[in-house]
Amino acid sequence: MKFFKSLLTPTVLLFGYLIQAQEVVPETYINPLDIDYTYMVYNSSKNISYRSGADPAVIEYRGEYYMFVTRSFGYWHSKDLINWEFIKPEKWFFEGSNAPTAFNYKDSLVYFAGDPAGYGSILYTDDPKSGKWKPTASISNNIQDSELFIDDDGETYLYWGSSNVHPLKVKMLDKDDRFLETGVQRELINLVEEEHGWERFGENNYHPTLKEGYMEGASMTKHNGKYYLQYAAPGTQFNVYADAAYVGESPLGPFKYMKNNPMSFKPGGFANGAGHGVTMKQTNGQYWHFATVALASNSHWERRLSMFPTYFDEEGLMYSITSYGDYPLFGPDHPTKAGLHNGWMLLSYKGKATVSSSMKQTSKSTSTDGDFDITEMPLEKNSEGEIISKLLTDESPKSFWVAEANDDKQWVEIEMLSPGNMYAFQLNFHDEESGIYTRTEGLRHRFTLEVSEDGENWETVVDRSESYEDAPNAYLTLSQPVRGKFVRYNNVEVPGQNLALSEIRVFGKGLGKKPAKVKGFEITRQEDRRDASFTWDPVKGAQGYNIRWGIAPDKLYHSWLIYDENEHFMRNLDRDTKYYFSIEAFNENGISEKTEVQEVK
Repeated sequence: MKFFKSLLTPTVLLFGYLIQAQEVVPETYINPLDIDYTYMVYNSSKNISYRSGADPAVIEYRGEYYMFVTRSFGYWHSKDLINWEFIKPEKWFFEGSNAPTAFNYKDSLVYFAGDPAGYGSILYTDDPKSGKWKPTASISNNIQDSELFIDDDGETYLYWGSSNVHPLKVKMLDKDDRFLETGVQRELINLVEEEHGWERFGENNYHPTLKEGYMEGASMTKHNGKYYLQYAAPGTQFNVYADAAYVGESPLGPFKYMKNNPMSFKPGGFANGAGHGVTMKQTNGQYWHFATVALASNSHWERRLSMFPTYFDEEGLMYSITSYGDYPLFGPDHPTKAGLHNGWMLLSYKGKATVSSSMKQTSKSTSTDGDFDITEMPLEKNSEGEIISKLLTDESPKSFWVAEANDDKQWVEIEMLSPGNMYAFQLNFHDEESGIYTRTEGLRHRFTLEVSEDGENWETVVDRSESYEDAPNAYLTLSQPVRGKFVRYNNVEVPGQNLALSEIRVFGKGLGKKPAKVKGFEITRQEDRRDASFTWDPVKGAQGYNIRWGIAPDKLYHSWLIYDENEHFMRNLDRDTKYYFSIEAFNENGISEKTEVQEVK
């Protein structure tokens, strides 16, 4: 009897032979989303070149999906919410759309607005795949950061506003008469920072001088006869950028603050921020919230996109699940867990990375005063004379390594702290003085990925050496997992003058034990009730911890993922709300049991 040893999956007896059973690997996606983000035209006067994707407007139209993104010189089309193809329209705004809005009216027409100048025609089409649009003859003013909403009865509303002083407003339009204004206009809601800690300006909701956050990014969702007016705060460049909602019985209000706000919030982990987005419904009825990620490395306005599953609970409270939201997530068509963490953990954290060459290594982060903390790292080599790069496995998208060239002699090798079964990789490329300032066709990322158990014998698991894909945040999954301790990236060609990377992330299942349950979890709500401090005992073998909280023991809708530390301070609570907290530890092998839920008045 022949015997084939399996390291990864069980063996089965078939026709007298023991063979390896193939594992069913689920369809997944990851945040930031893997799309060909556009290089930005603004800041080009300063020779600052970077890609960005922000302020998404996503709609379902005739069973398929369209995504409009700030200043992208076009939009994306998808059939499954995972694979997106760019559509270049015949005519578009000269500098791309800004904070766009789109609406599917009864599968007959798609309406769109987003002129960067703040005024302009509302466009429409019955064939968005073609890229052919027609403008209305009317000119509508004040449509910056707008949301076009057409109710079931055909009544049309335009919500807008972007200010740290002025409220969100709404005006009614007549869609059957060139979208002329009807004269109905109201002020709706404004920020209340003294009550809502998460609305305070700054990284981690702190700034030494500025207290007023920005309210922007209006969005409207109708569900079960109620109107959910969503808005973003406190600033797109910060880790605490979030979306919240007020709920009303009419599109004109009055609106009441939702007690579990913010409804989309992701302040921790690798991809921070979950604001200025839109909530849309998949064809199967599942809601999704598309939001803006604050990459903010080359510029505060350097951003990416994320997608989180969204729900309405029995009280009608709207919430998105962002927990482990930058780890692999089940695809949108999963029958029960769409958008939730699929259990693949981060294998590469703090892995030992060596590189072919190094022109620059920069440690960077957004400071609490809104500027940057920047450290240029000295050239460091190991005992074998190889150049070290600790920034490629530090879970910071802002820090980066720049090679001396952009050719097939550039490589990165990572020795992970422990071996594991690898299922997926995420390559986060950095733009280092690329000299590109607009949508540019023909860009491509060409490379191979190899895996090894011993650092000597290598197996190629991804070959994009002749690829035509432009993938600045490439997400690469394997049809079957591969066991290894080493990963090697071999460059062929990427956009720009130099190969530059901010992070190489490897996901899968470790071979050891998951962490024990956290002990000593203590919470102290401060005299300023918007603030709270947390401490807990370190857990042996833990990479980090995930704090969960909410307004009831069964409504722990919020989470904050933290690496290494066993203390934390947050400033994002609502002053007059009672909260419940729990915490769990995690590592490359899995997630611990959660602690008992604690009530904090």
